[in-house]
Amino acid sequence: MNEPVPVALRGVSFAYEDGPPVLTGLDFAVREGRALALLGRNGSGKTTLMRLLSGGLRPDSGELTVEGRAVRYDRKGLTALRTTVQLVVQDPDDQLFAASVGQDVSFGPLNLGLSDTEVRARVTEALAALDITALADRPTHLLSYGQRKRTAIAGAVAMRPRVLILDEPTAGLDPDGQERLLATLDGLRDNGTTVVMATHDVDLALRWADDVALLTPSGAHTGPAAGMLARTDLLAAAGLRLPWGVAVARLLRERGWLAGDAAGPRTAEELAALRVP
Repeated sequence: MNEPVPVALRGVSFAYEDGPPVLTGLDFAVREGRALALLGRNGSGKTTLMRLLSGGLRPDSGELTVEGRAVRYDRKGLTALRTTVQLVVQDPDDQLFAASVGQDVSFGPLNLGLSDTEVRARVTEALAALDITALADRPTHLLSYGQRKRTAIAGAVAMRPRVLILDEPTAGLDPDGQERLLATLDGLRDNGTTVVMATHDVDLALRWADDVALLTPSGAHTGPAAGMLARTDLLAAAGLRLPWGVAVARLLRERGWLAGDAAGPRTAEELAALRVP
């Protein structure tokens, strides 16, 4: 892989106060333009890793780099980092606090000291990207759960980050809400935003991600999604099951219905559309 690396952790170790190490000597790179799914069992360090990448936590050792340069944890350094990396947490209520949707989305750009014209342009752009323009004046406490998720993501998008990190963004959404959000993320990717998604859903990771990072007790293992999600040893170490699509593809190959080098179906819809002898 020769893609640029906008943000990376180099030799990072971290432990919470009076707690055991969560991450030790971790090397982890986010490659530009690649949709990355981050998977692992509860307690594997996914949330810690995301907060380290976004500057919310500081490594005990090692360093966070942006385009190869170490991040400085002063006001200027962290402000620069947050124009490159934005984290959206799992529960939108932990991130929303302004009276209306538009006010909430404008908070980050205002803190960058941008002109009112630039702030309005960014808010308009972010609301349109998340398909919530009609909600601009809606009080945040009157939003549905899915609308609150979209508003939280819009607030991050308004910062125009190169890397958007999402913690379980589809959790709590109904199937239609999940599909709409995935379509939105595809639109952000098409416009140049690199998206990192933490999830427990191996089937979602298989259909959505270019690359997968599996967090196991031996460290983070990263590679192309189809190959990584077929590694039963790493899946077991990460406390995950084999994705449906991988199991179906194996069966089809055993029956001679799928060529060895052909991509297998990732969803039931793709299986239904597959032509077999």
